[in-house]
Amino acid sequence: MRWLLPEAIEDILPLEAGRVEMLRRGLLDEFSRHGYQYVIPPLLEYVESLLTGSGRDLDLRTFKLVDQASGRAMGIRADITPQVARIDAHLLNRRGVTRLCYSGSVLHTLPAGFHATREPLQIGAELYGHAGLEADIEIIRLLARSLGLADLAASRIDLGHVGLFRALAAEAGLSGSVEEDAFIALQAKDLPSLRQILANAVPGQAKDGLLALAELYGGPEVLARARQVLPPIVAPQLDELQCLADALADLPVSFDLADLRGYHYHNGVVFAAYCQGSPVALALGGRYDKAGAAYGRARPATGFSMDLRELVRLGSKSVGAGAILAPWPGADAVGRALQTRVDSLRAAGETVVVALPGHEGNWTETGCDRQLRERDGQWIIEVLKETGNG
Repeated sequence: MRWLLPEAIEDILPLEAGRVEMLRRGLLDEFSRHGYQYVIPPLLEYVESLLTGSGRDLDLRTFKLVDQASGRAMGIRADITPQVARIDAHLLNRRGVTRLCYSGSVLHTLPAGFHATREPLQIGAELYGHAGLEADIEIIRLLARSLGLADLAASRIDLGHVGLFRALAAEAGLSGSVEEDAFIALQAKDLPSLRQILANAVPGQAKDGLLALAELYGGPEVLARARQVLPPIVAPQLDELQCLADALADLPVSFDLADLRGYHYHNGVVFAAYCQGSPVALALGGRYDKAGAAYGRARPATGFSMDLRELVRLGSKSVGAGAILAPWPGADAVGRALQTRVDSLRAAGETVVVALPGHEGNWTETGCDRQLRERDGQWIIEVLKETGNG
């Protein structure tokens, strides 16, 4: 059947599309008010550019094809963040702090979950050039504000730190495939597999600490417990998490010290925001200071991204005022008066649908809930009570 779409690919119909676009504009306006400048990276790039600096996490999610013009391998972006890092490092080349935001479709080889789409509408904000925690604090607060604009409240914002695992793995003598296997087991909180993988690790606090990470999740008490069971070599990372906890005390901050998503890409604080009604994170982010080095200019970097479609699915379903149905304006004085009225309503922000001659139909299907009627030489707005072209 010609109208069938590929699995996990779907159209967005008018009502949902309108909500998506309204939220997109609202979020980009909010980012702009915070000083984030809008960029539009291309949908596809040469693979070596698209995946450089992003680590292996992105490779398997990226659709690849051959450019018929050059014969080189190209990829359709699965994440916009590395592209924005390239723009900051290679094109803008600014010395100071740079704030950038973006919005666009990405394509995944496989959906992230059972009900997920393979074509998320990604929107996000990135901050470059500041290595201090102030940047992370700003980004996390902007994330929380963004969820509020989508009529969603974060039930929790999990904080983690990739540096914890890196320091403990190095101290325990892990490297190569063993470190990779330990990372996978820890991310899944699979303690039996992790114990087996660490059987030949260097005995001591670091090995015990890797096992402890899997059970270090919860509220602020987690950091106190972590200082008791983890070795002193990770004190700097725990200090950073504590500073964030203090600065963001008004937000529903929690901790998951085994959360290592983006391990091959991130290098510091990572975070994930959850809302009621969704078992998966609605926003993901963290620090990725090394990404720009692949483009010739390492820059401190932190940011977050979200899927607009998922935000709209879970957010408020309230609908604003509908459209106003107007008759087709004739060329006489009455028609000119009608056109003037239509123009003034549109200038005031109203949606006015003009009924083309010769058509009858259910105008409520087009979103009309009011109509323009001529009364004593004036065009007034009335409730649309019946179908037809007015």
